[in-house]
Amino acid sequence: MSSKSLPFTREQLEAISAQVPTPFHLYDEAAIRANARAFYAAFDWVPGGFKNYYAVKALPNPYILDMLKSEGMGGDCSSLAELKLCAAVGITGESIIFTSNDTPAHEYREAAALGAIINLDDISHIPFLEDALGGQLPEILCCRYNPGPLKAGNAIIGKPEEAKYGFTREQLFEGYRLLQQKGVRRFGLHTMVASNELNPEYFVETAQMLFTLAVELHRELGLQLEFINLGGGIGIPYRPEQAPVDLAAVGAQIKAVYEATIVAAGLSPIRLAMECGRMVTGPYGYLVSRVIHKKKTYKNYIGLDACMANLMRPGVYGAYHHISVLGREPGTTPSLVCDVTGSLCENNDKFAVDREIPDPELGDLVVIHDTGAHGHSMGFNYNGKLRSAELLWQGAADASSAPQWRLIRRAETLADHFATLDYPGLAS
Repeated sequence: MSSKSLPFTREQLEAISAQVPTPFHLYDEAAIRANARAFYAAFDWVPGGFKNYYAVKALPNPYILDMLKSEGMGGDCSSLAELKLCAAVGITGESIIFTSNDTPAHEYREAAALGAIINLDDISHIPFLEDALGGQLPEILCCRYNPGPLKAGNAIIGKPEEAKYGFTREQLFEGYRLLQQKGVRRFGLHTMVASNELNPEYFVETAQMLFTLAVELHRELGLQLEFINLGGGIGIPYRPEQAPVDLAAVGAQIKAVYEATIVAAGLSPIRLAMECGRMVTGPYGYLVSRVIHKKKTYKNYIGLDACMANLMRPGVYGAYHHISVLGREPGTTPSLVCDVTGSLCENNDKFAVDREIPDPELGDLVVIHDTGAHGHSMGFNYNGKLRSAELLWQGAADASSAPQWRLIRRAETLADHFATLDYPGLAS
């Protein structure tokens, strides 16, 4: 059995759970901030400047967004609610990129009212946006490029030519030409062709593809891009044996490609952007739960008070999330091969299948790692399950010190769940 480190002790989590019952998500503020700074340091060479537009969908909590804003990040939004969250913490104007698809007109209007950079998903969205905004396009627009068979996707996001997102190459040139004719004067270029990718070369190849395209757009249309958004997709090491992407090395390699392509063509400075979410917060979130049942039939089952409504990735994707049993370290405690399950009336409500973990006792605290992105945000209310609290871990002087933490979202109640039902007897 392998292990992963934790920033807190069992005793500290027990102290927290005495005030906030399990299950809950806990995010490590210091680690998120340090990671954000390392990310920016890797791209501090960019002549026109660098900005990560944090993918709000990964962890849409205003306390997290406010923290990331203080570290220089903007917001990558794809819905009205995400726009509202950014606006609430003061992320407005061109610190927002609105990248959506099949977008309602009123959401485009909200994005425009905030001064966000609108990233168009399809050439037909040009007249749609123009109509939505009363016949006047914004001064700046971005277009999302789908390279189709020219660029391979990865196992998670699939083949680009089968994705619903973006312009083809031919549509991209036609789209920019049309935008020029309609008076748009400032332009961005964007793509997103991978998700949770750990191969650093993938991001360098994507940068090369977009830089080359920028040169071709300038040559054919006389178009000078103001910024290039390299997308997101930088993965995280969910498994103990995996290594994180070396951001400094990726930044250095992209710098070499930028100089050989953009600078050599006389197009510098062009700002660079990314829209990473998972990589920024994912490794620094933890789902804290408790063992409430042990079952043995044809195999062993460990039942938690958390379920797939708290973390759906393993049940839906078969995704791996490491599991620690606090107080029972691998190698010092007998192990058990088991399925780690929740209480939904669905057989895929499993955090792990045939996983070897330290054999827990009833009442033990269990921590599921790497839930700081696409964890709480993908929650749901099937079976009437209530969504859990979210907490911000703010450290402790040492392993025996009282934990410092902050509640940043309370747990739902039955009153919350029934609030939209106008029915006698369900008011509270």
